[in-house]
Amino acid sequence: MEFMVLLIALLFGTVLMVGVGERLRLPYPVLMLLFSAALALVPGLPEIHIEPELILPIFLPPLLFAAAQRSSWSVFRVRWKSLILLAVALVAVTAFAVAGVANWIVPTLTFTGALALGALVAPPDPVAVESVAGKVSMPRRLLALLQTEGLFNDAIAIVIYTVAVQATVKGTGVDAWLVLQFIVSAAIAVVLGFVVAWLVGWLNRFVPNMVARSAVTIVAPYAVYILAEEVHASGVVAVVVTALEMGRRARAQDSQERLTRQSFWAVVELLTTGAAFGLVGMEMRYVLQDEGRDILRFIPGVIAVCVVVVLVRFAWFWLIYKFVGTESKARTPGSMKDVLVLTWCGMRGLATLALALALPLTTNAGDAFPDRNFIVTAAAGVLLVTLVLPGLTLPSLMKSLKLAVHDAEEARQERQLARRAERVAIETIRNSEAAAALPEKRRAALERRLSSLHSILEADYSDDPEKMLKIKAVLEAMDAVQHEAMDAARREVLAARKQKGMDPEAVDRVLRRLDLRTVTLDR
Repeated sequence: MEFMVLLIALLFGTVLMVGVGERLRLPYPVLMLLFSAALALVPGLPEIHIEPELILPIFLPPLLFAAAQRSSWSVFRVRWKSLILLAVALVAVTAFAVAGVANWIVPTLTFTGALALGALVAPPDPVAVESVAGKVSMPRRLLALLQTEGLFNDAIAIVIYTVAVQATVKGTGVDAWLVLQFIVSAAIAVVLGFVVAWLVGWLNRFVPNMVARSAVTIVAPYAVYILAEEVHASGVVAVVVTALEMGRRARAQDSQERLTRQSFWAVVELLTTGAAFGLVGMEMRYVLQDEGRDILRFIPGVIAVCVVVVLVRFAWFWLIYKFVGTESKARTPGSMKDVLVLTWCGMRGLATLALALALPLTTNAGDAFPDRNFIVTAAAGVLLVTLVLPGLTLPSLMKSLKLAVHDAEEARQERQLARRAERVAIETIRNSEAAAALPEKRRAALERRLSSLHSILEADYSDDPEKMLKIKAVLEAMDAVQHEAMDAARREVLAARKQKGMDPEAVDRVLRRLDLRTVTLDR
């Protein structure tokens, strides 16, 4: 019961920090981290422990699913170079660099334990990045690169983390056999992800209730994660594949369901992040109790880890800027200003918290996990340096740098898609049998209403359905025709994904605006 009380308090605290953040124009993850740190120091607070082996199954499925469903296979296909450079290579380089430095500065820390530390502080959190970057006017090309980085970096980091933790618990080294095991487990996880996505698609066709179809999205990530772990496959990869494949299988006519699901997952992400930050605050309290004044000996190691995390990220983007080439300015940093902003936006968040909390307490031999308190303290230090400091200073940095915005090509593609969608929607009305049965005045009114579709699709409503829901209502007699027209427009935009040179994110943005427009017409 005490844990439930604390959890409810953390959830209410999250909502409160979101409100405070909106008023102060500060990102709520930063405020929640400070709130949880203060909460941990409240005297008389009862000791509440959560089993480490429960942390990843509780927090990772919704975290990964929410991040992956904002992407698509098309983004993977178009941005595979950025994914390899950032989500794979940068995470691995950061993990091993931190491991080497930590192992050198803290002699009692084994290399596998240091590698676990490196893996958990390596991946930037897309939720934290978007929360902070959303408060400033950041060029879309940089935001797109940061979003691309967040597509798969958690999965790579967790694979490295799991290998390192298993080796530490077993008292062995990181050998080729462990790496081979994870390659095989990842392959099995991909198959499981496709199977579960197919099963969810079948359920969506079988179940007529929209709320029930939306509810299955909270069951699916947990189900596929647990199933994958039971067969010794990678739960992380299974969840990511399930989310991406479910997005690919989504039907054009399910716009209202997608908006409902989008709002639902925004709530899940917000509350999950708040609970995780609160729990890491509790964990820091226990570290302080265990170590007392001896915690001061952690300071050199924590500072070194923070410095390495920031410097490796800066050096990596500088190398990309100098040597990879800038043939696509929207995909790579085009100046030292870009390099500085991208470095400053390397914010760690929920994945780092969850992995730190998930560290086992003991090894198989019954000994305490080597330097577990140092690893948790270092993770908290990295969060402080990479999340709180940039979160509070990024608006000032962006204002002083005055970055040039080069979004003309993406804007052109969005305008082109909006015009295509409008043209097909109007043509569908003119050729529709249902439209022919309407009175001439109603049919003309419907055409006039859809003739403004392009201006609505070109507008940026920041993915906020409520703004669109207040625009206007439409007579119920037109619903069938309107759905037919909008579905045709949506199919036209979806078909554009296959065109060479088309930016898949431009397609996704126009699709979201089409969904918003459809809900407005339904009202």
